[in-house]
Amino acid sequence: MPDPRLKTCLELCSTACRQDGDAQTQTLLELQRTLQALENEESRLPLASSEIDSDFEIWKHEPVITMDLAGYITGWNKGAQILFEYTADEAIGKHILFLYADEPADGNTAINELFLDHGSPLMEVRHRKKSGEPFRANLLLKHIHDENDEPVGLAAHLFEVADRLSAKERHRLHARIIEDSEEGIMITDIDNRIISVNSAFTRITGYTASESIGQTPDLLRSGVHSADFRSEVLAAMQGAGAWQGEIIGRRKNGELFPQSVSIGVVRDANNKITHSFSVFSDISILRATQDRMQQIVNFDALTNLPNRKLFHQLVEQSLSTARRNGQRGAMLVIDLNRFALVNDTLGHDVGDQLLCQVGQRFRDVLRDEDILARFGGDEFVVALFNIQKRENCDLVAEKLVESLEPPFVIETHSLHISASIGIALYPEDGLGTAALLRCADVALKRVQGDGKSSRLYFSPEMNARAQELWLLEGELRKALIGKELLLHYQPKVSLRNGRMVGAEALIRWSHPGRGMIPPKNFVPLAEETGLIFELGSWVLEETCRQIRIWLDAGLELVPIALNISARQFDNKLPERLQAAIERHGVPCGLLKLEITESLLVRGPEKVIPLMNKLVAFGFALALDDFGTGYSSLAYLKKFPITTLKIDRTFVTGVPGDENDCAIAQAIVTMGKQLRHEIVAEGVETLAQVTFLRKLGCDQLQGYLFSPPVGANEFEKMLREKRRLLLD
Repeated sequence: MPDPRLKTCLELCSTACRQDGDAQTQTLLELQRTLQALENEESRLPLASSEIDSDFEIWKHEPVITMDLAGYITGWNKGAQILFEYTADEAIGKHILFLYADEPADGNTAINELFLDHGSPLMEVRHRKKSGEPFRANLLLKHIHDENDEPVGLAAHLFEVADRLSAKERHRLHARIIEDSEEGIMITDIDNRIISVNSAFTRITGYTASESIGQTPDLLRSGVHSADFRSEVLAAMQGAGAWQGEIIGRRKNGELFPQSVSIGVVRDANNKITHSFSVFSDISILRATQDRMQQIVNFDALTNLPNRKLFHQLVEQSLSTARRNGQRGAMLVIDLNRFALVNDTLGHDVGDQLLCQVGQRFRDVLRDEDILARFGGDEFVVALFNIQKRENCDLVAEKLVESLEPPFVIETHSLHISASIGIALYPEDGLGTAALLRCADVALKRVQGDGKSSRLYFSPEMNARAQELWLLEGELRKALIGKELLLHYQPKVSLRNGRMVGAEALIRWSHPGRGMIPPKNFVPLAEETGLIFELGSWVLEETCRQIRIWLDAGLELVPIALNISARQFDNKLPERLQAAIERHGVPCGLLKLEITESLLVRGPEKVIPLMNKLVAFGFALALDDFGTGYSSLAYLKKFPITTLKIDRTFVTGVPGDENDCAIAQAIVTMGKQLRHEIVAEGVETLAQVTFLRKLGCDQLQGYLFSPPVGANEFEKMLREKRRLLLD
């Protein structure tokens, strides 16, 4: 971390530049004491006066001063001693500021020697000799580099100038500027032969002066430019006019490099061309940085496919061509099915490799002109243009799906993945990128919802449905804030005594314009949009609040079951539940949590520890909709559940449907073996009751006994302790 005293030094510099006389002297003395206190010996240059004279032989008769990057003088040659009248012992170790003369009162003078990177290497300065005599000098700065080509100091070449330069001084100054320029300079004669190069030319190209002089500029020719381009450059060297641009050159080692070049000519008194010159700089680092920035801005970092931004640009260009030529096109939005399971079970590293391989397979089955992009997550998008008919799009979609059929081998895993595709057609479904994407996305949501096929085309009916869901989502958000939501309670009846032994809390939406909306019409929407978290929190709080009211009224309560969404089932769920029951003073035993088999998508090894934690908190767990999800019997015995609920789809057909009867019997038998309580949902007939009683079910739930009722009606049932099942 930089020494904080550096800031003090800069402030003292600024103050000194605005002062005169004794005040300035005192400030400079204080600056000198502060600078000497800094621990910067490592950055000091060990260049002695004798070394300057040998290392800068060309300027051994001119004043040369070397400094470290902080401005401390490290070298002082004979020319500097003659110009300033200070000996090397008097100057070395001091800061360059001690040579500065009084400056104009505007206070804007900078420490010129420290700003090589921010301006011209040639500048005019005003210094003072030991005798006190001020003078103007031309200052030429050059970096001193270490063996790693890192700047470690500065070399300042000075010479006193009068008000007007002599021709000799001017020529010497120009020659020095050319030699010390950071840009390569090449001068050719009328025969296009190189007659002079500077040191930067050698540093950039690798060719020394002896290797270059006498050669033509073709020495650096890369061979990548067209004949017309070379003719244009040659014309500029022959006086057709100044030329600036970028050229690909070739270094001595054969490496190609981009260079920014300015070409001009020199004319004599008769306006005849005598020489031409090229001033160039190596822009390899600049181009590499620009390319990297373009990669970051326009391409997906994981798959190197175009990202959303570049995709929009490319599609808009293709749409312009399609409009001009009357071509057809299509937009395909692709989503990988159950990709989250890979991340959750095998980790994001495996998931990332899978996405890369999927992207490569998609690219392999597409034409070069087809546009493939990744928008993030597991979503890929394909734009097809110049297709003759809809069947061509069908063929491409089929190839994309089929490309995923061979297993993906990643590390030690053999993975299978499928995809759903929503398709929008141009120009039928939209004329712009945004419109086509929206329609394809609507079709994707529909095909994912029905699960009957892998791809689906957009239709106006889908759009109407999507708009309806969008409006419904907005209204649901308002309902969560207002008082439009309420709970109904559906009793559970014991087959032993016919009495109510529990109930399930079911959410309802009392819409001001649409009336009572059942949960099947808005809970899936809440799942999709993430509103299920707020909806679940509302149900939990409202259930606990109502239980507290009933307890305060002295009612003898039965356990109330809450449905827990798979998205709610996270590591923070136990703490959320515990906080709610503590807030309302509700015993854990009065809440039962109903979860579904879809939780197993996340991996039993993650779900089971969370179940155990909930049980340790005192909550009872029931497995709802059993038989319709992903349950593995091997894991079922490990679940810390107390209740199995037979899904209503298997109850509806009994006792008439043999398959439903067989499934129901198998579930009851297995549950009994595992010592689980068995609850059958959707019971509507006495025949179903009789069959389920014979199987050995413990509880029944359905409209035969009671539909879901409001809190007041349910309270009445509790008070009356009525039997809901009569023999």
